[in-house]
Amino acid sequence: MTTQLTSGGPAAGRRETGPLVAVSGLSVAFSAGPGEGSGGIVRAVDALSFELAPGGALGIVGESGSGKSTAAYALLGLHRDTGADVTGSVTVAGHDVQAADDAGLRRLRGGVAAMVFQDPLSSLDPYQAVGDQIAEVYRVHHRDASRREARARAAEVLDRVGIPDAARRARSRPHEFSGGMRQRALIAMALACRPQLLVADEPTTALDVTVQDQILGLLRELRAETGMGLILVTHDLGVAAGSVDDLLVMKDGRAVEHGPVRDVLHAPREDYTRDLLAAVPRVNVRRETRTDGLPQAGGDDSVLLEASALRREFGRGKRAVTAVDDVSLTVRAGETVGVVGESGSGKTTLGRMLVRLLEPTGGRLSYRGRDIGGMKERELRAFRSELQMVFQDPVSSLNPRRSIGESIADPLRAAGKLDDAAIVARVRELLERVGLDPASYHRYPHEFSGGQRQRVGIARALAPEPKLIVCDEPVSALDVTTQAQVVRLLGELQRDLGLALVFIAHDLAVVRQVSDRLVVMRGGRIVEEGPADTVYERPAHAYTKGLLAAVPRLEAAEAPA
Repeated sequence: MTTQLTSGGPAAGRRETGPLVAVSGLSVAFSAGPGEGSGGIVRAVDALSFELAPGGALGIVGESGSGKSTAAYALLGLHRDTGADVTGSVTVAGHDVQAADDAGLRRLRGGVAAMVFQDPLSSLDPYQAVGDQIAEVYRVHHRDASRREARARAAEVLDRVGIPDAARRARSRPHEFSGGMRQRALIAMALACRPQLLVADEPTTALDVTVQDQILGLLRELRAETGMGLILVTHDLGVAAGSVDDLLVMKDGRAVEHGPVRDVLHAPREDYTRDLLAAVPRVNVRRETRTDGLPQAGGDDSVLLEASALRREFGRGKRAVTAVDDVSLTVRAGETVGVVGESGSGKTTLGRMLVRLLEPTGGRLSYRGRDIGGMKERELRAFRSELQMVFQDPVSSLNPRRSIGESIADPLRAAGKLDDAAIVARVRELLERVGLDPASYHRYPHEFSGGQRQRVGIARALAPEPKLIVCDEPVSALDVTTQAQVVRLLGELQRDLGLALVFIAHDLAVVRQVSDRLVVMRGGRIVEEGPADTVYERPAHAYTKGLLAAVPRLEAAEAPA
């Protein structure tokens, strides 16, 4: 039976026979600029069909732009009033989403189905206490509930998702929560009205491995406890492997493969699925051995950068926070030092100090034997060309009002050694070097995909011909195939140019593919350090063992049942 959400109270609790979710022939198209798509139309989802049984879990996977998030949004009618052309049939718990009026959609969202978005900061009101936001959602669907009852429910669900001292923390604002706690708060908000379906869109992409493991474990517990259905949208096949019953693989808006997770991962039928699986980094696979047996081109393994008892504090007096404490390490020419640890471990602060974007508050930092830790900016200019950084978010690190060619040209103009014609030629050469069309010099950042923007960031870092590049989470937001391409590019550049890399990431599988040595940080300190294979295969510290144990693995789901 199919019903329309046009009247009545909260839909939670009304259970219909048949599938929880039934999607048939779903297509979502958007208007595009001249020349984009067919007839100025971009078809993000094309004739998609699938079903989800009550209490089941479906993973929707694919590369960026495959249409997986667009399909998920259609389940809650989120394309309404966006100008999108949505056709086909979508029913959730027996309710026709396409035919629902605005009031019916409001009852659907939260009461029948709820969504957890990728970025909790943009989903939570920064000016309102987290508990009040959850209580507001509860009262929308329970009009007879008092404010006290709604606040009590908010504290209850915050406690259920593992927020300590939930009643007190409910009065906190989003910026007072860590990234993992914000994601838990978003899940709590989704659970407030006991929905039958939870749609989670990349809920763990920006989280470190231990927090990711906790969130995925929480979703499994909630499914078992409440019987709700789960649709998990992710580009990480390792995340999907241990969290869902079935997999739907999407490419260019279409479903290319659909079946039980074990079957899809163990015996994929389609080449595209096999390519996705081949691109997934494995934490138990060693880095490929270099053919020349040397750590870099040319064989120079001299010490390039050395940090001794490095320290960085933020704030003053009793409110001072120590982000990095007594850290010592060396980086040799041509090698890659991987730096891993949970959020808040001090990885990024350390990386910014190594290239002197932050001034150390203690210790010594030297480059080629010269103390640069306390140098003023004018003195540092001589070293800026040799120490560069690739940032985590290429969107925020590129000026949206300037072409990517001009952004890459900035360090060359600052050096003042080349005329305009030579700079343009060098930029075009760099674009080609990182796998982009030299003719894209005059295009703007928004015209590129996430992986392409990261390539622009790498080209900009290469422009002044550095000897060392610090890469801060350079692939954390990319899908597995794009991630593999960027990692491969960095390896090629390192071999060809003799670069030294400091590779900072929370993804231990990715770090293993690129690192000669590994540094594990916790609470601003180094707790373990050594050759990468030794640390991965024989970790000595309990914290390192915990990090490795939390890494999602394909192996458990790949084995035949």
